[in-house]
Amino acid sequence: MYKVLLVDDEELDLEGMKRFIPWSDLGMEVKGSVNNALSACEIIDKENIDILVSDVNMPYMSGLELARIALERKPNIRIIFVSGYQEFSYVQQALSLKAYNYVLKPMNDRELVSSLLKVKRDLDEENKQREVELAYQEMIPIVKSDILIRLLESEGESEESLSRLAKSYGFDQMNWPIRVAVMELDNLPWRQAGDFTSQRKMSRMFLQQIHEAVTALGMFHYCKLSSQRIALLLEDDRTNRIVRLLTEKVKEHLPASITTGIGEPVYAIDQLQASYRQAVEAVEGKMFLGKGSVIKYEDVSAEPEMLDARMLEEPMQALLHAMEGYELVRICDELEKLFGSITNLRSRFTVHNMSNYIIWKLDQYLSSRNEDLFELLGMEIHHLDILMQFDTVNDIRSWFLQRMFEISERLYEKTNSKDSKFIRNVISFMKERMSDNITIKDIAQHFSFSPGHLGFLIKERSGKTFNELLVQLRMEKACELLTQPGMKIYEVADQVGYRYLPYFSRQFKEKFGMTPMEYRKRVNE
Repeated sequence: MYKVLLVDDEELDLEGMKRFIPWSDLGMEVKGSVNNALSACEIIDKENIDILVSDVNMPYMSGLELARIALERKPNIRIIFVSGYQEFSYVQQALSLKAYNYVLKPMNDRELVSSLLKVKRDLDEENKQREVELAYQEMIPIVKSDILIRLLESEGESEESLSRLAKSYGFDQMNWPIRVAVMELDNLPWRQAGDFTSQRKMSRMFLQQIHEAVTALGMFHYCKLSSQRIALLLEDDRTNRIVRLLTEKVKEHLPASITTGIGEPVYAIDQLQASYRQAVEAVEGKMFLGKGSVIKYEDVSAEPEMLDARMLEEPMQALLHAMEGYELVRICDELEKLFGSITNLRSRFTVHNMSNYIIWKLDQYLSSRNEDLFELLGMEIHHLDILMQFDTVNDIRSWFLQRMFEISERLYEKTNSKDSKFIRNVISFMKERMSDNITIKDIAQHFSFSPGHLGFLIKERSGKTFNELLVQLRMEKACELLTQPGMKIYEVADQVGYRYLPYFSRQFKEKFGMTPMEYRKRVNE
């Protein structure tokens, strides 16, 4: 709705305009109707008036004087004059104020409505142009960011093409030499790494804070590379100061660290790609140099050495021996030696290879003892993806140390429990027959016990009755099967020994507080 102010010292004319003009149909709203120019000035100051309809000849201040004041305060206000005077001087002054019309009294409603419609068309067109301009202005940063990404990442483009891109948004006007800096929000500590909601929230806040800080400083170009990484073009002599200011700004709002990699200074558009690659290599150097710091390309540019797999065999065997003996201090020492052997290699690829090597050797070792690595850790193989997400060698080493302590402790408990083998055999048999309508009588017959005595042994040695243990095993297997998207709920129920689907759903909800369908949705989110 466009806002209208009516001014006329004749009360009947004023009331007539208010009542007989179809304001709502015109898309307009009368925000004030007053009988003098002074009151009108007060309303103009308070309200964002779009259209002023004013009498010309009024006491104390004329409509022409009011129009001049209104235009000074609101240059875009539209003016329509109404008057009982036809003198040319009045009309001339009205034209000089760019009035839309000069309507003579007694007024013809159709003439005033026609003038108002003309004003509305002009206002609509102006708003439309303003929206187009706003949309264009909003697109500029996006297009500018896309062009900067092309300048940094595109391979094989000619110098002429790069120069053309740079000139289109003023990148060629920078004060050379320029360094490319890459700022990256470090991942959550590994114990929280599964908290994807927090990580996504922090990524959004990181980008928002960077944008606000860059806008406030307003002196350099930047682009978003990912949800946790941005690139900036910085003048050589101001690089350290700008990086420090941005880091401090973000850390005011985020409980996370930021690592920045800085490339070497370059002197032309076609050299930016080289500085950018150096900055990326520098920021990834946090794997060895630690996160939360500023790393220059010079700090990571040494040629990495190659890993000899034979170097790992002896410390790995010593580590497994320490785990077998449940020697926690020695486990820590041997793992430190193992990672120490790659400290000088400075290669993320090598670190990931060594992590896979450790997992492989652990799996081999446990298999030789009839144990399952993932069963001991209570995890699935895809959970190992976390090893690829860690920022530093220290994060990876800490994760392995925690897992090796767990494995060693469980092996120790099993080895020193005289009943462990019996319970494991019972559980193994129950898992094999889970899809059948298995009873305690079936198991007792298999192990040559009476049902009553077997029930007593299971309760004494596992802490659960036979039925409690069976339900637990069935529910655990059901959770595993529900992660497979192609399997129907009724198929899952059948595979874990439930022939009546409602009973399966009810027992699953009693165990986990949600239906099987709700569990599947939550796991897949």
